[in-house]
Amino acid sequence: MGNLFHAIPEKLENECFEDLLKCEAIRIERIVSRGHQSPEKGWFDQTENEWVLVLEGSGRIEYEDGSAVLLEKGDHLNIPKHTKHRVAWTDPDRATVWLAVFY
Repeated sequence: MGNLFHAIPEKLENECFEDLLKCEAIRIERIVSRGHQSPEKGWFDQTENEWVLVLEGSGRIEYEDGSAVLLEKGDHLNIPKHTKHRVAWTDPDRATVWLAVFY
């Protein structure tokens, strides 16, 4: 048993990534951000599909083609594998808690 909102540090020097469940076909991860973003030239090009849900806070996902989507509490997004994307912004004033499912 666990709680997705347990042990969220008040200050985060780096984003916090925590595997909640991992097996051959699926990985579920909690990510906590506070003003973090991907490096300017740091595009994710994943070999897995990713479904992401914002549980708290907000963040903006940007795609290589220049389009972007703002995700706020309760918003979710599916990112197909090999779709180049990055985290362009997360709320600097409060923790953004993401639930990411890689499949």
